[in-house]
Order: sequence, then C-alpha cells, then structure tokens
Amino acid sequence: MKEEKIQTLHPDSGKKNKLISLQKYNVIKENILSILKDSEPTHTELMEKLYANVKETFDGGVQWYGETVKLDLEARKIIVRTKSKPEKYTLTH
Repeated sequence: MKEEKIQTLHPDSGKKNKLISLQKYNVIKENILSILKDSEPTHTELMEKLYANVKETFDGGVQWYGETVKLDLEARKIIVRTKSKPEKYTLTH
C-alpha cells in the first residue's frame, strides 16, 4: 500500500515546503501542539522538548521533521511566533 503524503505549507508564500509522510507529520504535529498547550518555548526549547518526546520511537530526523511541521503549522495559523525577544511559539486561540 502506498504511504499517504501531505504537502506542507510555508509561512513565506514565496517558498515551497516539503511533501512528507502523513503519519510522520501527525506524530510531530501532535507533539508540537502538546508542548505548546502548556508552555511558550523558544525555538531551541521547542525542538529540544520535541526531540526528548519522540526520539525513542520516531524513525527519521526529528529536527528536520520538527522544523518542516512547525513551519506548516505557522502557515496554517495554528501556531504563531510571539513578538518578544527571543521569539517564542504559542498556539493561536
């Protein structure tokens, strides 16, 4: 059976993001949303927490998928970067 894919979006409309495994997308997305439900991490903190959450079970580059899915969630207006320095990530409400 052919693996389902999802065309991810990029917040910069001039850029094209990646076509990735839907199953991997969903794992990373659920973890990012779970992290953001209880905190407003910086980019580094978000990627470190994501890695800690999935490193034992995820088959693939956690940082690469994390960045790809994070950009997609930003493009879909599910998460946003704060205006603070350093930038932090939060869920849109």
